[in-house]
Amino acid sequence: MSKKIAATSSLALAAAVAAALTTASVTTPAEAAGKEKCYGVSLAGQNDCAAGPGTTCAGTSTVDYQGNAWTLVPAGTCATMELPAAADGSKRAGSLEPLKRDLPS
Repeated sequence: MSKKIAATSSLALAAAVAAALTTASVTTPAEAAGKEKCYGVSLAGQNDCAAGPGTTCAGTSTVDYQGNAWTLVPAGTCATMELPAAADGSKRAGSLEPLKRDLPS
């Protein structure tokens, strides 16, 4: 009977893992609430979560307007947010995709 219990436990674990992986591709509560990930708009230490090298999770960006760090913003506002110009005078804008600008050294 213990083999039957072990088989049932393994099946339950596999189902739980499959459910977790499926959930990852579903719309998040923030997106459902009219929010979107906007890259390159947060100040250092104020990003919402990981985006690439130089970030691990919330609050870990090290550069203002770091291009690979995202923050949740109201849907439809990302690309139109007003941001200060870069040090070289070029304009900055938010993006729905990670940017290659303002990355940590």
